[in-house]
Amino acid sequence: MILTGKEILKRLGNDIKIKPYDAKLLNPNSYNLCLHEDLLVYSQFPLDMKKPNPTEKITIPKEGIVLEPGKLYLGRTIEFTETHNLVPMLEGRSSIGRLGMFVHITAGFGDVGFKGFWTLEIQVIHPLRVYAGVQICQIFYHTVEGSIEEYKSGKYQANQGIQPSLLYKDFE
Repeated sequence: MILTGKEILKRLGNDIKIKPYDAKLLNPNSYNLCLHEDLLVYSQFPLDMKKPNPTEKITIPKEGIVLEPGKLYLGRTIEFTETHNLVPMLEGRSSIGRLGMFVHITAGFGDVGFKGFWTLEIQVIHPLRVYAGVQICQIFYHTVEGSIEEYKSGKYQANQGIQPSLLYKDFE
């Protein structure tokens, strides 16, 4: 079952934490999250799953930045979220999708107990100017059946910014 907006509000501060929180971003069954001004792009190719891959930071200027097709941009949400007793999930907003922008390739699924900024795997199908602060995606929450074991990964838990792939740690 997916929580309603009223239930998200009711659980805010307990099972759900969103910082900063803005009541205007609450929807009937989700909450909109906004794009931070920083992006990362991989800077050396080919990428290697068994190694850390170098990245380059890009800051979105006030006038926006044009994203190019065929390139992966790693972004993050402005909001830091924390979720207990629920499964948080992320989806792009329909208004964003209608411009040909994807906000995640495969990582829209969170784990019970996740806390951190959401790293976005951004791609566009044609050149698109984007702006920092735009409401880019929405978080929604599923209830859980069965006993809960919270997420404790040393890779992404409690991150403080954009997280490039740490898959190489699985090979150690």
